[in-house]
Amino acid sequence: MPFDMTGADLIGAAGVTLLLVAFALNLIGRLERDGAVYAILNAIGAGLAGYASWLLPYWPFVILEGTWCAVSLWALVAALKRQRLGARNP
Repeated sequence: MPFDMTGADLIGAAGVTLLLVAFALNLIGRLERDGAVYAILNAIGAGLAGYASWLLPYWPFVILEGTWCAVSLWALVAALKRQRLGARNP
């Protein structure tokens, strides 16, 4: 059956859906590329896709998605620091 999805497939599909939603919202100007929401969507999406790749196991994508998740978390911290600094300096 072509649509027999495993748990890894469902987790991976949820992850890449979040990545694509963030990408599309950024392209249409609804999310700022350097904003916290964009970084959160990327971190969660990449984390889920990386976990699904680990379950398979498909190591090239574990590395790719793991790196994407780590960079997104770094961007999230930077965005939160900018927000905090902006709130202090009106």
